[in-house]
Amino acid sequence: MPLIFVSLLILANPAPAASAAPEVVISAVTSVGDRRDLLIELLVFNTSNQNEPMDLPDAVTARLSRPSGDLSLRAERAPGSAASLTIAAGGFGTARYRLEVPGGPAPLAGALLEVPGWGARRITMIEDRPTLAAAEPTEVAATDPARVMATAAPTVAGSNQFLANLSAYEPLYAVYGPGTDSDARLQISFKYQVFGAPAGTAGRTSWAQGIYFAYTQRMFWDLGAGSSPFRNIDFMPELFYLAPTVPLKGNIVLGGQAGFRHESNGRSGDGSRSLNTVYVQPQLTVPLGRYSLTAGPRFWVYAGSLSDNPDVKRYRGNSGFFAQIGEEEGLKLSVGGRTNFGTGKGSLDGNLSYPVDRIVGSDLNAYLFGQAFTGYGENLLDYDRRMTRVRVGIALVR
Repeated sequence: MPLIFVSLLILANPAPAASAAPEVVISAVTSVGDRRDLLIELLVFNTSNQNEPMDLPDAVTARLSRPSGDLSLRAERAPGSAASLTIAAGGFGTARYRLEVPGGPAPLAGALLEVPGWGARRITMIEDRPTLAAAEPTEVAATDPARVMATAAPTVAGSNQFLANLSAYEPLYAVYGPGTDSDARLQISFKYQVFGAPAGTAGRTSWAQGIYFAYTQRMFWDLGAGSSPFRNIDFMPELFYLAPTVPLKGNIVLGGQAGFRHESNGRSGDGSRSLNTVYVQPQLTVPLGRYSLTAGPRFWVYAGSLSDNPDVKRYRGNSGFFAQIGEEEGLKLSVGGRTNFGTGKGSLDGNLSYPVDRIVGSDLNAYLFGQAFTGYGENLLDYDRRMTRVRVGIALVR
């Protein structure tokens, strides 16, 4: 079984050529073959608000420090790793480099790995232990996005080696608006890349890296009632394919996804609701100075039985849309809707968010979050009921 070394590294002055310097993270170092080779995996983050082309060098110089002495080694770009990437605004790509450790399979526990030409901090590699490799402290500006990466929750190796494949999907929030039978609305959501190393929509080495499982749970809480019961909970597991992004003229990016989604509320009897849809959602992202606009339609067909809610098509239809405009570290507005053009029924759901630390000058990692809904079916139980809701709260993911 190959040894896994999980590490975190910020390259302060990355060498790959780009119109704006990206933030580069070494996400994993893996021993391969007879343990003479190390495979270094890098995640290259584009923190700008526009697409960034980037050329990766054929080789870089790495330094491996062991008790027996220091070695300067040539790390070559691994077979199958692209020579150039175009990274979407706010996205990331993957690059892999391979270096040979001379002298056969020697113990690497406690060895230090660094890339001097990229201003890298030294990384302590920990062998056969489920802990994060330790990096020597370095000064990072408080406003530098690299600080966020460096202080993120550590990825744990060993039994949790695939944790890096887990990421946010839909917004994660808790909002409140009094005076209704669903005062509070809470949502949790995540997605998981099923195959391969984390690759997002750029830097993939296989189409299978675009296959995701996702889960979203939306809860409607009647806090005004005597026992404060949940009025309804919607469960929404999903399997989808996230298409690679395609750069177009003018820094416009074409993307999208298609998949299968199940929705149900876990009840029985008259309160039971469930449906399945197969959908496709193309979308465009357009840079607008400091802001970016993402928008696209969504089309779906119903699959399987609708016996729990036979007339749901009348209120949901077969089409919808999504639009979002904002800046990465500022105000952001997102709007989504559904409509049945035949009946004129549908819904509109909107979210407005702003970082809390830009309001009160704190280190609180959260967003002030406003949420509004109008139309039919805010939740599955009330799919045929028209309502309007306005709530305010906090979001961790927007």
